[in-house]
Amino acid sequence: MRRVVVTGMGAVTPLGLNVEEFWTGLKEGKTAFGEITKFDTTEYKVHLAAEVKGFQGKDYMDFKAAKRMELFCQYAVAAAKEAMEQAGICMENEDPYRVGCSIGSGIGSLQTIEREHKKLLEKGPARVNPLMVPLMISNMAAGNVSIQFGLKGKSINVVTACASGTHCIGEAFRTIQVGDADIMAAGGTEASITPVGIAGFSALTALSTSENPKRCSIPFDKERDGFVMGEGAGVVILEELEHAKKRGAKILAEVVGYGATSDAYHITSPAEDGQGAARCMENAIREAGVELEKIEYINAHGTSTHHNDLFETRAIKSLFKDHAKELKINSTKSMIGHLLGAAGAVEFIACVKELEEGYLHKTAGYKVPDEECDLDYITENGIEKRIEYALSNSLGFGGHNASLLIKRFE
Repeated sequence: MRRVVVTGMGAVTPLGLNVEEFWTGLKEGKTAFGEITKFDTTEYKVHLAAEVKGFQGKDYMDFKAAKRMELFCQYAVAAAKEAMEQAGICMENEDPYRVGCSIGSGIGSLQTIEREHKKLLEKGPARVNPLMVPLMISNMAAGNVSIQFGLKGKSINVVTACASGTHCIGEAFRTIQVGDADIMAAGGTEASITPVGIAGFSALTALSTSENPKRCSIPFDKERDGFVMGEGAGVVILEELEHAKKRGAKILAEVVGYGATSDAYHITSPAEDGQGAARCMENAIREAGVELEKIEYINAHGTSTHHNDLFETRAIKSLFKDHAKELKINSTKSMIGHLLGAAGAVEFIACVKELEEGYLHKTAGYKVPDEECDLDYITENGIEKRIEYALSNSLGFGGHNASLLIKRFE
């Protein structure tokens, strides 16, 4: 198997429109929660979200190109642009059929569906936008990134709800490992803070109804009552090690393990015993040939829902046994909310920065301990800690589990 490294990263998040702004916000413990401004929430039970502020698609691409993309695609192209630039990829020097794209979205464009359905009801089928379908479907994030940058290799969109971003990076990792590509742009994107998006997740009782921006997304806290919707994108450039060395690329980290399992249990709840997630983490660690005791840090899925946080904690305890008490665990969602299909990708970026800088960000908003969630969730302040490995977890509706093990590159 060929070795795979990270050579570029790009992010559009509620904490900032690039990786540096995002990372600075995490280090400072900032939270991005506030009143929803995208539509009137008067009749809704949920009023808070983590919105991306100040984003303009035309700042990252041709105006006409931006007009033919919905927001989730614009976020993906913007993040990919930053990642490609950091990696120093010059497509004129590459075989475009050896450069691919693996970018997922759990939902695609709810904006298109809402807008065109309204037209259908009010003005009839002849008035529906001819581009409705290509604007709406979730694979268009990968499609548009491929078009914008001339990536002619494998182009895929893994849709596994909240695990989409992690699975997309994992499948890109596999693609390079087995020799099907030398470079992959990989990650996830989402823009679902819309009337039907908030209404749907609210009806599912998955969202927090807190009115307090400081106590809404509070993973592992006993008073947690649901996740807060976020939005944005994360894209990373994965590259075969020797290819990266040959062109003199700066290597940010190495991907050394990927696990993927299914709970085969319930459409929204993780398995209560956590065995699916435990096996997923185990598979990623086993692939790297690393002893469990070598793992010191986990970026948890940590959604702030009762079931997820409890069952993920059980999964960690089941796999790591006594060593679980020694682990440092945090949840990036405590500051940016749940980015759904983009969550795993943005959290992967957080892990790479933590490995680079030897700093683990805190889990924000935590106040009330839960006797059943009794591990070290870094709840006071971020900590200076030089670690060798970061394990990133994502758990999606439908029982989809994904874990990536990332190693500091020497």
